[in-house]
Amino acid sequence: MSTKFDELKSLRIDDHERGDNPVEPKWSKRYILVGIAILVLLSIVTLGYRALQATVPEVETTRAVAQSSGAAIGGTVLNATGYIVAHHKINVNSKVTGRVAWIGVEKGDKVKEGQVLVRLEDQEFRAQVQQAQGAYEAARARLAALQNGSRPEEVDRARHDLDQAQAQMVNDKANLDRMRPLVAQGVFSRQQLDDAVMRYDSSSQRVNSLQRTYDLAKIGARREDIDASRGQMIQAEGQLAYAQSQLEATQIRAPVTGTILERTAEKGELITAQFASSAEGGPQGSVVSLADLNDLQVELDISQNDFSKLGPKQRGIITTDAYPDKKYNGVIAEISPEANRSKATVQVKVQIQNPDQFLRPEMNANVQFVSDDKPTQTNVSGASIPSSAVRDLQGKKAVFIVFKDRVKVREVNVIATQSDGYLVEGLTGGEDVILRPPANLKDGDRVRLKTAAQ
Repeated sequence: MSTKFDELKSLRIDDHERGDNPVEPKWSKRYILVGIAILVLLSIVTLGYRALQATVPEVETTRAVAQSSGAAIGGTVLNATGYIVAHHKINVNSKVTGRVAWIGVEKGDKVKEGQVLVRLEDQEFRAQVQQAQGAYEAARARLAALQNGSRPEEVDRARHDLDQAQAQMVNDKANLDRMRPLVAQGVFSRQQLDDAVMRYDSSSQRVNSLQRTYDLAKIGARREDIDASRGQMIQAEGQLAYAQSQLEATQIRAPVTGTILERTAEKGELITAQFASSAEGGPQGSVVSLADLNDLQVELDISQNDFSKLGPKQRGIITTDAYPDKKYNGVIAEISPEANRSKATVQVKVQIQNPDQFLRPEMNANVQFVSDDKPTQTNVSGASIPSSAVRDLQGKKAVFIVFKDRVKVREVNVIATQSDGYLVEGLTGGEDVILRPPANLKDGDRVRLKTAAQ
């Protein structure tokens, strides 16, 4: 143990040998200076990169879309895209307010003109028809009575009453004549004479009254009374016709032959002819919407810059994105009389002349307007790009493509004009082309991407 202790004691450092001011190693200062130099260099590089980035223009790009056109490119005037719409879309409403008792169509059903689509509850309307029917019958009977006059039995009765009154008057007259001299002789009193005079006067008045009744029974009703009664009958007839029309309106029929596009009511819902409500459970304003799918058009918004290329009856070839291999003939049927200021376009509708079951309203459609000259059949492949991506460089058309943050200038050939840009040759599709390139942009310049639309 003593030997090991002596060995450990010999390994101790003597403070007196190190001194009071120990010397630091040179390698520590070297590493500190190198670290400071690296930080300064990184700061310089960062500042330089930021300064360089500030001078790199920021651009917006879009993706070129590959297209293949096997139609009459040589005779193409303009290419435009739009939507298929029904020439006449009808929202079928109700003329009366009532609750749906039965609805017999679904979306997509084909219906014929006059076919019953919906029935409303009609108990109240049937009661109104019966009430109007009774009023009409009563008015008609009154008019017939006035026109036919009195019955023979009524005339005979009036004549009998008149004869009886005349006989009574004659008898009263005879009694009065006999009583006058007897009163003068004092046989009868003055009071009895006055009673005889009164009976005679009463008989005379009764005869006059019954004479007029008899004359009216023979003549019949006055013309004015007959006309008034006829007017009342016509009024009752109109009320009956109105009630019947209201009852008929509870059966909602198809106004034209077509296809059901939308069913907006269900059994038990209230249908109103006045003010519809958008609230849940509120009265509905329409029942179904339908259209004739054999009468379709393509609705287009043509740029004002391209509008002069079209004529009133310009022909066109129509294709759809859903069935690109199917082509339909079309002709301009309607041109809006005013332009859209905010969009700088004019609405044009192209009538589809040979529609079939593959076409649906609201489908995307492409219209290739052709000239009246014989078109040249060719098959050209290219890409569709916006018009703002094309620039004139020394009399030629060119686009700027972004590849690995660098600009490459690509010369292109405009094959056809479209409503949203150009169909160009020289691109295969998938390239990122710059929209509205800066005027000083050159081939090989570095750019920063703002947005990239797929």
